[in-house]
Amino acid sequence: MAKSNRVIPKKRRGRPATGKDPITALRLPPKLTKEIEAWASQQDDEPNRSEAIRRLVELGLRVKRP
Repeated sequence: MAKSNRVIPKKRRGRPATGKDPITALRLPPKLTKEIEAWASQQDDEPNRSEAIRRLVELGLRVKRP
């Protein structure tokens, strides 16, 4: 009987997938960045800049349009 060849998958290169949401990069002018950070510092839990931007986007999407 012939031996069966066992297939060993090759390792992938690079960083392993994290399973998190995809990254969306954006550029913000310094004035807007300071305004976002000021807003974040006024929140009870003082979120970091990324979380503050997420919250502000969600708030903006909830606003009723005329």
